[in-house]
Amino acid sequence: MNARLPQPLPLEPGALQAHVDTAWRERIVPALVDYIAVPAKSPAFDADWAAHGLLERVLQSAADWVAAQKVPGLSLEVIRLNDARGKPRTPVLFFELPASAGRDGTPAPASGQTVLMYGHLDKQPEFTGWRSDLGPWTPKIDDGKLYGRGGADDGYAVYASIAAIQALQAQGVAHPRIVGLIETCEESGSGDLLPYVDALRPRLGDVGLVICLDSGAGNYDQLWLTTSLRGMASGVLKVEILTEGIHSGDASGLVPSSFRIMRQVLDRLEDSATGRLLPASFHCEVPAERIEQARATAAILGEEIYKRFPWAHHDCGGSTLFALPTTTDPVEALLNRTWRPTLSVTGAEGFPALKDAGNVLRPYTAFKLSLRLPPLVDAAAAVQQLKALLEDNAPYQAKVTFAGEGAASGWNAPATTPWFEQALQDASQAHFGAACGTIGQGGTIPLMNMLSQGFPSAQMMVCGVLGPKSNAHGPNEFLHLDYARRLTASVAQVIARMP
Repeated sequence: MNARLPQPLPLEPGALQAHVDTAWRERIVPALVDYIAVPAKSPAFDADWAAHGLLERVLQSAADWVAAQKVPGLSLEVIRLNDARGKPRTPVLFFELPASAGRDGTPAPASGQTVLMYGHLDKQPEFTGWRSDLGPWTPKIDDGKLYGRGGADDGYAVYASIAAIQALQAQGVAHPRIVGLIETCEESGSGDLLPYVDALRPRLGDVGLVICLDSGAGNYDQLWLTTSLRGMASGVLKVEILTEGIHSGDASGLVPSSFRIMRQVLDRLEDSATGRLLPASFHCEVPAERIEQARATAAILGEEIYKRFPWAHHDCGGSTLFALPTTTDPVEALLNRTWRPTLSVTGAEGFPALKDAGNVLRPYTAFKLSLRLPPLVDAAAAVQQLKALLEDNAPYQAKVTFAGEGAASGWNAPATTPWFEQALQDASQAHFGAACGTIGQGGTIPLMNMLSQGFPSAQMMVCGVLGPKSNAHGPNEFLHLDYARRLTASVAQVIARMP
């Protein structure tokens, strides 16, 4: 007679959520308050980051917090590498937890695969326009939201990851091997990350599930799985027509305006009436599955897809006339921000402040361009095409240069396996009382493309807390605390279901 295999210890969602809630209330929120107060800007925004020591400070604080949790079996280290010139790369935090059988004797998952948990601790710069009682480095909890730069993008990730592990251990359920990789260069395009991934590859193991907590949510009512990410190509476009400024009364009409030349050059790239990018190579065909998912998501979110933004209004008395989006069709709105290329001008140089602007024809105009690319377009190739398009045959033989600053290709999620799909739905129902939704994101997470190439069979749980009005990178960024707690418990439940 064959021996009966032990039945897995059932996971109790209520107890799981209660454990996570306690962790957030007593240990995570105080740690995040301290984290937000540190202006640990990414290297792209702080060239002297190593000397300033702020990235090191938040990384070491996170490491100290993880160590203080005394998670049984978990090992932890801060890893530092140098580049080819001997200069320090931004450091990473790496943790590792062996697979474990359940307290009832249930064996660890049979596949022997690893869960990789990812997050980052570097931050975007301050930006302007914060509410009068808020600031990027002055954390404040208001109406269940923790305000301040970096809490939602993505400082909470390492703390939530450990809390999810603790909740599983508290229930005594079997779990797979888990590793964590927390970087400090994501907001600069993760330029330092690949050398760490290469150095750690033997220790990563056979990754079967990636959990990336750096993405967004369509609402705060259910679990959201990110199914695609746009890529990005960025750089500075500069138009020079003079070597110094000249009195506009003397020169205008004869010396062409550098701003007008800039407009002509950008007209090669973008239809200014519609915002459509003109080069066909910057577009790709949207997969049929993603169109169907966009329709399903549009049915859930409706007008909130575009109404959630802080639109300007121009009738101050009643505030009934607001600026309009590019489209009010919810499906088209989703596709526009996830599968179609878009140009943004994120900075300018060569302009005096308004109070200092005299009647002078300026010698040059420079714009910082951010080009969001569809998930299936190669970003490095796009940068080269962009340079040729903008620089060739300059009007009036002006000096037109495009200096590329970064390129990161987008990502399209692999097909979900049955166990993963069921685990997501069960977790969303258990902790939100609603089905799991799917959504593409307009932002870029360079790591995802690296991991999809390195671990093509891995399932990708890309999710996050950046829901409506959370405003990462802008003013009044907040972390929705209740959503973060529910997301943490959902992550734990999905890990427990890994075969």
